[in-house]
Amino acid sequence: MAIKKGKTLFREGERVEGIFFLYSGAVKIHAPWADGREMIFRFARGGEIVGHRGLWGMGPDGSALYPISATALEDTMACFIPNEFLEASLKANPSLSYTLMHFYAAELQKAEKRMRDLTHMDVKGRVANALLDIEEIFGRGAEGVIAMPFTRQDIAAYAGTTYETVFKFFNELIALGVIVTAGKEIRIALGERLRQLAGR
Repeated sequence: MAIKKGKTLFREGERVEGIFFLYSGAVKIHAPWADGREMIFRFARGGEIVGHRGLWGMGPDGSALYPISATALEDTMACFIPNEFLEASLKANPSLSYTLMHFYAAELQKAEKRMRDLTHMDVKGRVANALLDIEEIFGRGAEGVIAMPFTRQDIAAYAGTTYETVFKFFNELIALGVIVTAGKEIRIALGERLRQLAGR
């Protein structure tokens, strides 16, 4: 199935009918946060699974509901795997079950680390860490620019802060030559300095 940029794969509170395997493109996994803002929990690219956190959860009527939403950051191709097929495959294939268990464990570890960072890092460290994460996830394109263009708002949502804070801190980083920006394009010029700010 094809999902256009800006369209959702699923929304928080919808009934879980299955999971999505991404062939190509990218999505953000997010939910509402304080003061009408959103929190981005993670990004997913081609080759990854989304929607798995809603599996086997319980809604008021006993059905599983998505606890988060997924929105395409660019035109994305995905394969939808219905619950019935997934459950039958897991029962029939112990190797698949074992692999999925490892996937869940790795996802939980990443989520716990993210929560720790959001709790203990100061805001500048969180923004620096967000930039390093984004570069690691999406890689670099032409002239060393992060391959996926990002709005300041999305970076703020991923770092757990406000647009205004990101805007101000970006100006500091630009003045120091740590990053170079052109619209939504970002290039990390001094990676070591950014890693120091992120405590890496």
